[in-house]
Amino acid sequence: MLELKNVSFDVEDEKGKKEIIKDISLTVDEKKFVVITGPNGGGKSTLAKLIAGIEKPTSGKIYFNGEDITDKTITERANMGISFAFQQPVRFKGIQVLDLIRIAAKKHLSAADACEYLAEVGLCAKDYINREVNASLSGGELKRIEIATVLARGTQLSVFDEPEAGIDLWSFQNLIQVFERMQKKNQDGSIIIISHQERILNIADQVIVLADGRIAKQGPREEILPQLLGTSSAVDMCDRFQGGKA
Repeated sequence: MLELKNVSFDVEDEKGKKEIIKDISLTVDEKKFVVITGPNGGGKSTLAKLIAGIEKPTSGKIYFNGEDITDKTITERANMGISFAFQQPVRFKGIQVLDLIRIAAKKHLSAADACEYLAEVGLCAKDYINREVNASLSGGELKRIEIATVLARGTQLSVFDEPEAGIDLWSFQNLIQVFERMQKKNQDGSIIIISHQERILNIADQVIVLADGRIAKQGPREEILPQLLGTSSAVDMCDRFQGGKA
């Protein structure tokens, strides 16, 4: 489904060229739930943006279903079947939640149909369906509405950048169930999540540890997760990987 071949990404700052992603190669097959974890600043969000088309690699190639999408835009990739949920969701002044879900679904959903997607993410539909997607919504509410739009799209590959950020404990517990249902409903689809949360790591098929712009570890959850546990957090263990101690 998704393949990255020798992908690198760098930026220019006052000190010159800075490498963010360093020669990464990985494959995500159909029907897989992949969690990418690692220390802050390790390149996780940048990698997600490269997959979605928000950023373009400095070198290397990205393939989706065998087609080279390296130079394709985020819109072109979305039309091919790639969804992306931001760590900080975008606000759309003047657009109601109902309209946003209809845009995502690419069809005229009834209010009742749209409400089902809101219910999936734990929002009381009657309180939100006619709300504007603006500053009146909290970060957690925006995050759940964005996830509802991803559900409405039902794409082959869904990429989430730290979906747990800014949401309360109840919503986080519900979020785990949402991801599990997504995987069951979209039988040929795959999910990539950027996360430090052990409960999300615990339902992954594959775990990738990204540190200092490189893949430090990758493999089945059963193999990688025990290496991450036994420390105070996945981040601490990833810091050990980065320092060459594990």
